[in-house]
Amino acid sequence: MVIKVFLASSSGSTAIKKKQQDVLGFLEALKVDYAPLDIACNEDNRMWMRENVPVEKKPTNGIPLPPQIFNEESYCGDYETFFDAKEDNAVYAFLGLPPPPGSKEAKEAEKAFILENGPVENGTVENETVESETVENGTDDAEDEENLEAEEVEEENLDDDSLKREVPMEFNGDEHTHEVGGETGEEAAEEATEEDAAAEEKVAKEEEEAVKDTEEAAEDTKAPVKQEEAQEEVEDEEAKGEDDQPVSEEEEELRQLEQEEEDE
Repeated sequence: MVIKVFLASSSGSTAIKKKQQDVLGFLEALKVDYAPLDIACNEDNRMWMRENVPVEKKPTNGIPLPPQIFNEESYCGDYETFFDAKEDNAVYAFLGLPPPPGSKEAKEAEKAFILENGPVENGTVENETVESETVENGTDDAEDEENLEAEEVEEENLDDDSLKREVPMEFNGDEHTHEVGGETGEEAAEEATEEDAAAEEKVAKEEEEAVKDTEEAAEDTKAPVKQEEAQEEVEDEEAKGEDDQPVSEEEEELRQLEQEEEDE
């Protein structure tokens, strides 16, 4: 960062010349690197200075007078603000530069820092409250991690115990108790499937036996019916045989007489 000091080398004002000398002399005493820029012999320097001085820092006529101080493109102030910073031992802060170690301004800054943040030792802030909070937070975090690990172990144990519980299962309306104890879900499913198949096979056999019993009972019922039908057929044939025999002449005459009597 370069400190720019805008000056007027051919100024006829004694006050302006004195102010410029004071600024340059103090910067040299502090061994601050700076670049003097003459606005009397360089129109560009004069125009740049007038354009970059903030409006609120310009005088009523709008034309700022030298000396004007900048840190690169950032405006620092004029002679009056520079003089106030010198009286307050805050020139480095005015210029936007870090104070060198051991300087008055560095000591003042260190005191202000101590008042705000506590004592400083080897560039480290010793704040007992902050350290204690850090330790407590670290302890709490470690305890939280241990508690979390313990909870995970308990959950795993619960999962193992849950596999050993007896699980009620229903097959064809009958309730069975199946102990899972250490078996995987696939093995338990296979066993359940085998039990279902055995139960279905048993039911199928019972149905087949019932059908056979029904058929045998039906056969026993049909046998006497067939005998009765055969006997009736025999009796019908006998009766038919009697009707087919020829009628004698005497019987024919008797029938005619009976018919005549009925007609009279």
